[in-house]
Amino acid sequence: MRTAFYVISLLIIALLAWAGIEIWIGFFVILALVLIPILIGVYDTFQSKHAIKRNFPLVGRSRYAAEWLRPKLYQYFVESDTEGAPIARIFRSIIYQRSKKDTDTTPFGTQLNVYAEGYEWMNHSILPIDHHDINPDQRITVGGPDCKKPYELSLLNISAMSYGSLSAHAIKALNGGASIGGFAHNTGEGGISAHHMEFGGDLIYQIGTGYFGCRNDEGGFSEENFLKTIGKANVKMIEIKLSQGAKPGHGGILPAKKVTPEIAEIRNVPLGKDVLSPPYHKEFNTPIGLLNFVKKLRDLSEGLPVGFKLCVGHRSEFISICRAMVETGIYPDFIAVDGGEGGTGAAPLEFSNSVGMPYREGLAIVYDTLKGFDLKQHIKIIAAGKISTGFHMVRAIAIGADACYSARAMMMSLGCIQALECNRNTCPVGVATNDKSLMKGLVVSDKKVRVANFHKQTLKAFIELMGAAGIKDSSQINRYHIHRRIIMNRYETYEDVYPYISEGCLLKEESYPKGWERDLGMATAKSFYPRFSSAFVDED
Repeated sequence: MRTAFYVISLLIIALLAWAGIEIWIGFFVILALVLIPILIGVYDTFQSKHAIKRNFPLVGRSRYAAEWLRPKLYQYFVESDTEGAPIARIFRSIIYQRSKKDTDTTPFGTQLNVYAEGYEWMNHSILPIDHHDINPDQRITVGGPDCKKPYELSLLNISAMSYGSLSAHAIKALNGGASIGGFAHNTGEGGISAHHMEFGGDLIYQIGTGYFGCRNDEGGFSEENFLKTIGKANVKMIEIKLSQGAKPGHGGILPAKKVTPEIAEIRNVPLGKDVLSPPYHKEFNTPIGLLNFVKKLRDLSEGLPVGFKLCVGHRSEFISICRAMVETGIYPDFIAVDGGEGGTGAAPLEFSNSVGMPYREGLAIVYDTLKGFDLKQHIKIIAAGKISTGFHMVRAIAIGADACYSARAMMMSLGCIQALECNRNTCPVGVATNDKSLMKGLVVSDKKVRVANFHKQTLKAFIELMGAAGIKDSSQINRYHIHRRIIMNRYETYEDVYPYISEGCLLKEESYPKGWERDLGMATAKSFYPRFSSAFVDED
């Protein structure tokens, strides 16, 4: 094949030369077009890294082109509307339609197999409520007994996505949409940038293990920098990130080459050095320490709602946190529950696929444990995990959430096409890239309106579902409302799948529900480690 390639190339050159001086200009153009493949072919022949290109010069490169094209072609020409991943086309389409205010009804019935295992639905009431009679601006009040500045939180909000992971234009558009629609924008752990503040949308300031925006020179927490950060922005709530669904228990690194002067200033980090986010917090290492940090942030902020976010791991660890709440009397104002299916950026494959409890199970554990310790009355729960539609919101609230976060759906309302290039800085629509040549494609004035539209239309669908079920307030939604097919001729309610436990039953050993005894026996307010672990140390 190599010989034939070279012979054909030389014959073309000879024929062009023989054709005469009248076409010398064309000759040089064609010669260049021929020489370039020849040079590539020669290079492929002598390079030693890729066997297929060495054996089949030039032609072997088509394999890499096919690999690059495969996800694009698969998404548009192969996958069905209901089976695409991570977000199926049926949901991507509804996000685009609602963000553009296009027709969002569906013709000719459902495409889902309603007799397939795992199919879920909510039952309607024989006496539904006209959804026009339901308050369209459903909100919850976040703020426990020690909170001096409670916040009226929308039932749907923008989940944590940092500046740096998302482009400046994307951050501006998200915050602009939050400002228009009156909902909250979580900053992610990368700190608060000028882009978060341009439109004045409500912010939830997230503090991760790197303490970006409130960091001292040693990488720990700085009260002074914390006060500077929340003092310059429209911060309504503060969220301590313990873990995230994409890579729970895993730290991160921002390479020195990506630490621009702007990023360095926002994150309070030095230029020219790698920036590490450890997998754990330096400010605390026990459940009581976590709650003391919650109290510290609430006091420093003069009473803002303070909570924490986690992807649930060991149930005993969350029980330990609840025991610490009972022992200290310190309550977070909210808890955000992420799931192992989460993630908008980059994560190691093993963590993305196989670490962290999915959000439904995690959410049920958090709600039930709080109820079991008689703590739920003080604490609101926010759920995150592929929430794209009104039904997704109903399902999350039925399990135990009070409100919802959405990340990938909000990205899609910006124009994300699920190109799966978030980790390469090559996002073709300018959402997840800092390449200015790509970022310019995202026009903030247009996309901020689409974000607001998506939020409004999704809440509208949620209200319509409430009306169909005969419910006037979101607090009335419970696990009985959602059904799941177990096998073809059998289904259960979520109350069967995730059975409730009685309020206060975890406070006394004689009332422990079946299946909880082991985790309750291991949990202590003094340590995240199980009581019987070799790592456990009783400080008393």
